[in-house]
Amino acid sequence: MAAEVLFVDDNKLILQASVDLFRSQGIDLLTATNAAEALELFRHHEIAVVVSDNRMPGMSGLDFLSELRRLSPDTVKVLISAYVDLATALAAINNSEVFRYLLKPWKQQEILDVVQEGLRRYQTVQAMRREDEAVLRSLAQTIELKDPNTKGHCDRVAVYALLIAEAMGLPKETLRQIKYGSWLHDCGKIGISEVILNGSGRLNEDEFKTMKLHTDWGADLAEKARLSEVAKNIIRHHHEKFDGTGYPLGLKGEAIPLEARIVAVADIYDALTTDRSYRGRFLESEAREMVRSMSGAALDPSILEVFLQVVPAGPLPSSEEVLGEVTPREADGKRPNLTLVRAQA
Repeated sequence: MAAEVLFVDDNKLILQASVDLFRSQGIDLLTATNAAEALELFRHHEIAVVVSDNRMPGMSGLDFLSELRRLSPDTVKVLISAYVDLATALAAINNSEVFRYLLKPWKQQEILDVVQEGLRRYQTVQAMRREDEAVLRSLAQTIELKDPNTKGHCDRVAVYALLIAEAMGLPKETLRQIKYGSWLHDCGKIGISEVILNGSGRLNEDEFKTMKLHTDWGADLAEKARLSEVAKNIIRHHHEKFDGTGYPLGLKGEAIPLEARIVAVADIYDALTTDRSYRGRFLESEAREMVRSMSGAALDPSILEVFLQVVPAGPLPSSEEVLGEVTPREADGKRPNLTLVRAQA
């Protein structure tokens, strides 16, 4: 059964206009004129995104979406209101897990973008929950398509993180979860505009505030997908800094989960050695000195020392090689791709 989109509004003209708009984009909508009708549809359909008006006869949109939190927790919820009401907006976010709160009259492109983003979010959660390696890696690569400068980034971060974790003697299952968390550490960027991701200069204050949300958005996806604590910690905390000046929580030192401290080293080093929209890449020797200078500030000193000992000077192995899942000979077909991406970056 394919996941569908549902619009709920007691105004039939609005529903018909919505059907026409989305049909022009190749998306067929389910519609309901009240919450009771909508709840009945959930018995027979897999609904990925629901867009509901707030003021309707009978159950309000807010109460309806609160009920969906129990009935269909994965459904992405969008609440629409004709009135600016901060209390309703906060209740929607806190009690109903509403993804977006929009005001009437909404703009066509605005509602199209929100629903498309909601569909991507729903599909991401479903893929993550299956914990299928091919799907997870493909998902990471799809996220990277939003920012062409990060091609191969998730794979390389996984390899660097696995080299560190293996040298530290962490258990095999922890290594596997570090790989998944590394692949998905930027999954929250599906909610960030390409305008911000691909800007030619450094982010301004407002853009950076938006960018910082990707850790919480990603962690929310990971929670819904019921990923392991190791993977969730990486997604939420890979931008924390050892001195407590990072985000999202400003954790300090060993209060930052170990796996997130490991991935932070891998993430920063790979960012330094690849081209970005606002600067060129640094030579590996320069990048090593730059991360060394971050010891005790952004990065955990002990983990950094392990990294500097194990980071290869030549081609990167694959994550499968690091985990001993394939031999170097078997991985020969994969390694040139990684090397090529690294050389181009």
